[in-house]
Amino acid sequence: MSQEAFGTSRSLRRSQVRAMLLSALMIALTTVFSQIVIPMPLVPINLGLLAVFLTGFLLPKRWALITVGLYLLMGAIGLPVFANFRGGPQALFGNTGGYLLGYFLSVAAISLLRKRARGFVRRALLCGLALLACYVPGTLWLMFLTGRSLVQVLPFAIYPFIPGDILKCLAAAFLSQRLDKVLGQLQ
Repeated sequence: MSQEAFGTSRSLRRSQVRAMLLSALMIALTTVFSQIVIPMPLVPINLGLLAVFLTGFLLPKRWALITVGLYLLMGAIGLPVFANFRGGPQALFGNTGGYLLGYFLSVAAISLLRKRARGFVRRALLCGLALLACYVPGTLWLMFLTGRSLVQVLPFAIYPFIPGDILKCLAAAFLSQRLDKVLGQLQ
């Protein structure tokens, strides 16, 4: 193997190890943030979505999707990673199931469009789009489970979450810019 090929291979391995470590960190952060809970009647408010937004901004596309997919898989097999230390199929098929699917859609939206979101305002708006990607399946799932109409489910599915989710969007836009700089310096 030539010296140049060896250097390229080594650099590729280093970036893969870096992505794996950052992925593990973001899974842990999502788990911890999911335990910061405000109880609500059907679906608790938590900070997990903030970690999902950051995952979309900080990891390469493939790794962002893998990270949230692994988080959901860990919860699906019963590890207590979801809000209130819940896990297992009942969490995925219960009241929070649509929002958990929304986590995956949210990280996909951010990781696919983040190159167009360079500044704070654009990043915050992208988080707003990702928020919709979480609200839609969450609301539809609650409608299905409860048999209620959209108008009846909105006070449980969306309205209580709006103020905190706006703050999460602003925090993710701010923090992701700062963390991009820090991570760029560590390379």
